[in-house]
Amino acid sequence: MRVHICAVGRLRAGPERDLVDDYLTRFDRTGRSLGLGPVTEHQVEDKKNSGMTAEATLLERTVPNGAVLIALDERGRQISSPDLAGHLEKWRDAGRGDAAFLIGGADGLAPDLRNRADLTLSFGAMVWPHMLVRVMLAEQLYRAASILSGAPYHRA
Repeated sequence: MRVHICAVGRLRAGPERDLVDDYLTRFDRTGRSLGLGPVTEHQVEDKKNSGMTAEATLLERTVPNGAVLIALDERGRQISSPDLAGHLEKWRDAGRGDAAFLIGGADGLAPDLRNRADLTLSFGAMVWPHMLVRVMLAEQLYRAASILSGAPYHRA
């Protein structure tokens, strides 16, 4: 199952970019034998600053047809790392070819797009900068692959 990170905004060179690259490389290496990956990043920018609806349109264009939609949103469910691994495993085993993780801009995801998601996730009650959310998502994807592979990275 291919994984897509579809995000508003460009992640430029710097510590966040380095962390995302490191964790996604680890995920691709670990996930390959599990039928997970590769990860493709899709970055969109609303240069006209038209708001959430315009951002949603741009994000939707990056999502492959038939992909599982996972919205990252502060109103979403808080789940454990093993639960995320279980969702990925379930979708992969059901023959879903793609999973798309959606990260909105400063105002979040448009309600219509968020409501269409198969799963809405929250990384906690706090609001996180969308650049840090990418780092946390990349790490959690790697952690999920590690859990599914039986590697000792996740110690719960």
